Amino acid sequence: FSKNFFKISWIFFKQNKNKNKNKNKNINTNTNTNTNLQIMSSAIYSSANLIKSLPKISEGKVRDIYAVGDDKMLIITSDRLSAFDVIMNEPIPHKGAVLTGIANFWFDKLQNIVPNQLTGIAPESVVNASDPQEINAVKYRAVVVKKLFPLPIEAVVRGYIIGSGWKDYQQSGKICGISLPSGLRQAAKLPEPIFTPATKAAVGEHDENVDFETACEHCQKILNPFLQNNGVDLNKINGKILCEQAKQVAVQLYNQAADFAKTKGIIIADTKFEFGIDNNGVLHLIDEVITPDSSRFWSVETWKEDSNPPSFDKQPVRDYLETLDWNKKAPAPKLSAEIIQQTSERYIQAYEKITGENRSKIGA
Repeated sequence: FSKNFFKISWIFFKQNKNKNKNKNKNINTNTNTNTNLQIMSSAIYSSANLIKSLPKISEGKVRDIYAVGDDKMLIITSDRLSAFDVIMNEPIPHKGAVLTGIANFWFDKLQNIVPNQLTGIAPESVVNASDPQEINAVKYRAVVVKKLFPLPIEAVVRGYIIGSGWKDYQQSGKICGISLPSGLRQAAKLPEPIFTPATKAAVGEHDENVDFETACEHCQKILNPFLQNNGVDLNKINGKILCEQAKQVAVQLYNQAADFAKTKGIIIADTKFEFGIDNNGVLHLIDEVITPDSSRFWSVETWKEDSNPPSFDKQPVRDYLETLDWNKKAPAPKLSAEIIQQTSERYIQAYEKITGENRSKIGA
């Protein structure tokens, strides 16, 4: 690892090598009514043509990252949506504001467990205040964060058995090498939450579920050179120790969040956390936290075993795409105005239920 490698942002691991050809366009989807046209025109597909005052670091599936000096970054959450690891061509109005609002809510609520990436700096203060386009690009949807080095794993915690975990369990009785009781049913609550890490994949590729031992080895390989380069004693802090910390903290975060969400009528079936470290090897919670994009939210009222309960997320898009003769590879098919509106409303409902705030607080 070269010295310059350690100066890149943690978003490097999510960088899309094959940039979406529309990345420099603020796409307005044609709809049948003037109202829908107005809503769509306020959606931001990409901030690339809006932010001129800061150097852009990279663009992921949803987030655009800009450098703020040498030690901070501006993260703008766009209205892009990816389904089956393919980025759709149309934005989902207010999605970026919803994800940012929910993540900030959880960062605040869970800060008693682990430090996080937030700096408390207003996004409007780091862009060109005299440019209305730049102010609009960060309003409701941006945060200024510490520049941290990422753990090379997705810290997934499962409280219920569904999705890829259910498929693995049916085949082997295990999830990520963890043996589970026999006779569990789809969507059943697990005896206790389990930590099931995954390796990070590039945009357009799938994360790979791995066992804990493999996750530790991966952290050792990636993190130890960074720590050593910064003068950290590897006998006290190393990749394996940090992976163990991430496991313990992730389960704590899940338990506290799941207990709170239940009081709001929401089940957090599973979620993924991401962690980063500073130059001293101190673990921080980064990226997004318990949002509809990183978690599976079910309604307490409609949840039942032997089913795939509907989620407060992009489910309308996934359901629609499943009806098409599409190979789940780019280019993505066109989304109708109806599907876009339904998906936007699903995200907004998640924000209101979790935070208890009115949608007007995020401009929706």
